Amino acid sequence: MHAPLVSSDLAWVEEAVRPRPAVGVRVARLLDDLTGADGPLRADLAAAFWADVARLGAPLVEPIEGEPDHRTLTFLYRGHRATRHVLLFSNRLVDRARLADALLHHVPGTDIWHLGLRLRADHRGAYRMAADISTGHPPADPDRLQEFLRTLQRYAGPDPLNPRTIPTRWGGPDSSVFALPAAPGQCWEGAAREVPRGRVERHRVDSPALGAVRDVWVYLPPGQGHRDLPVVVLGDGDMWLGGMGLQDSLDALIAAGALPPLIVLAPDSVDGPTRWREMSARDSYVTFLADDVLPWAAGRWPLTTDPRRTVVAGQSLGGLTALYAGLVRAERFGNVLAQSPSLWWHPGLPVDAVPQTPVAGVPWLVGRYAQAPPRDLTVHLDVGLHEGPMVGYSRALYEALRPAGYRVTLDEFNGGHDYACWHGALVDALVRMLAPDPPAAR
Repeated sequence: MHAPLVSSDLAWVEEAVRPRPAVGVRVARLLDDLTGADGPLRADLAAAFWADVARLGAPLVEPIEGEPDHRTLTFLYRGHRATRHVLLFSNRLVDRARLADALLHHVPGTDIWHLGLRLRADHRGAYRMAADISTGHPPADPDRLQEFLRTLQRYAGPDPLNPRTIPTRWGGPDSSVFALPAAPGQCWEGAAREVPRGRVERHRVDSPALGAVRDVWVYLPPGQGHRDLPVVVLGDGDMWLGGMGLQDSLDALIAAGALPPLIVLAPDSVDGPTRWREMSARDSYVTFLADDVLPWAAGRWPLTTDPRRTVVAGQSLGGLTALYAGLVRAERFGNVLAQSPSLWWHPGLPVDAVPQTPVAGVPWLVGRYAQAPPRDLTVHLDVGLHEGPMVGYSRALYEALRPAGYRVTLDEFNGGHDYACWHGALVDALVRMLAPDPPAAR
């Protein structure tokens, strides 16, 4: 039995949502049935197990007797004779410092590999898997084994048994997605497929602020003759409009009347080093958004200039950028939507350096907001309960903004630093910020 999937990287997770090792009902029954079974019977039992998985889907989600608010989630892999290890990579469910704890268990004499976790029933997340088929024996030394398993990450890909996937950035392999039964609904799901479609365009925009040319992804709503459209300035356009299919969600919500027709301006983040350099509370990047991108777009499409109907949004470093834009350019950005913002950042940090210890005292941007005169801003914060100290940083910002008179909300979802969670939370927040006014009573 492996040690619990809880140590340094997961230690902060609140007790109610902490992942625990578990064995699901179907795997437990299989292990019992296999006791004393000969080769042909083992093959028959394994075939029946996989037939169940094909019917139910993977990962397996099973209730826990006496715990209606939790489920057992069992990750599965169908190996072959050359398979030596199968490793799970899942944001904030796996401790990166103890990868051996995330190895799937092999059922001897079968092609079944499994790893079960007890999770609260509202969890959603993305994951990948890597199978090791190398020759030779794995290192016995724990430190060497950790390094060996770390090398498997480059071979990790989507779960072959799960068709639900999301893309990763910059051409990496897709990730698979799971959602337990009480996970927040995706408000566009169930909408009619045949709805009017907007379009996505990709433009090259010259930026004096950055001294460079940048690609900007643009979502334009369906229909003609729009005027004074709300505008969302969203970081990481290459992910949201180039990979995640945000445009389909917007189409469905606009068709349903939950969102007004709107324009999304989403600069491409180029690559990792550029993203780190530009999207960390940089005045030049905020100037790019406010004084290069918005005027460029206003010369082409009928977008609003009203800050109350302008949203600046982003995730992680993009969330930090959105918050900084609201602080220094509130006259242009009246709504800030920051998901899992990197509030650990402060001036002087080396590029691409996430601190290994929690921030001591008040996070830098929280302090900047606390010291500045209140802005006319609506701020929405999202953070995952599995994001370690970042939960506390977001709570600290919320507690600083609320008594200062900001219109501020904070949602904490049961998940990690994860596009699988951000997608639904993003469109939910846009609906709250930009929903059309209800018709006047007659």
